[in-house]
Amino acid sequence: MSGDIIIPRAGVIGWPVAHSRSPKLHGFWLRQYGIAGRYDRLPVPPEDLARFMAALPKEPGFRGINVTLPHKVAVLPFLAEIDSVARRIGAANTIVVREDGSLWGSNTDAFGFIESLKADAPAGWTAAAGPVALLGAGGAARGVIVALLDEGAPQIRVINRSREKAEALAAEFGPRLQAVAWDERAAALGGAGLLVNTTSLGMQGQPPLEIALDDLPATALVSDIVYTPLETDLLARARARGNPVVDGLGMLLHQGRPGFEAWFGRAPEVGPELRAAVLAD
Repeated sequence: MSGDIIIPRAGVIGWPVAHSRSPKLHGFWLRQYGIAGRYDRLPVPPEDLARFMAALPKEPGFRGINVTLPHKVAVLPFLAEIDSVARRIGAANTIVVREDGSLWGSNTDAFGFIESLKADAPAGWTAAAGPVALLGAGGAARGVIVALLDEGAPQIRVINRSREKAEALAAEFGPRLQAVAWDERAAALGGAGLLVNTTSLGMQGQPPLEIALDDLPATALVSDIVYTPLETDLLARARARGNPVVDGLGMLLHQGRPGFEAWFGRAPEVGPELRAAVLAD
């Protein structure tokens, strides 16, 4: 019927995607702001990605999508344009269907990470205050590196189980990055102003993150992008010795803000009620 109202829609694609908490995040905001819209989980196996991306602009009301594993890199060839952050990270997690039907891509992980630190770190904290010890050299690490470089971190020590991967990041991102061998991880914490875990170690169902914190200054901020469990063993040990800590949920919540605004026309806010809603089973 020509009189049917087309409501704005968005969603998250991945394979699998049943675990994604993005529908809780965006669903909360839709209800909070009284917006008639939808946000759905969209399971897309890799072999169907090209077909899905071609059909996306033709779907009535579809404003865009979030992208999670394993598609963050694979979607790039289908995008007419990507922003500079997505280009530097080499992956897109937020896609907007523009009025002409073309697809524009961004990566909001860097934004989400730094906004979570600004919101939850002690007043006056700044990335420029001292060296960063960063655990991991995968896709998540790339977003964190871009965020910290843009915020003025003087040095980022990339500590990874594969030294070659850490060295590749240092070669790509420049002289402020230093590759550190995994067996030197404890010593690499000396003088650090920030310690960030971007690995899956310590996540529910994964091996523990084994790292001695003795050399970490008591004033250093400790961040873990894992949020299952919300307080990882790393954060619990850091808190027990007096370090300020930031859990991984804030990164998820803040990275959703730019996409929601682009799709539904309202700049959303992150608060305690949202955290509780997204964590609820």
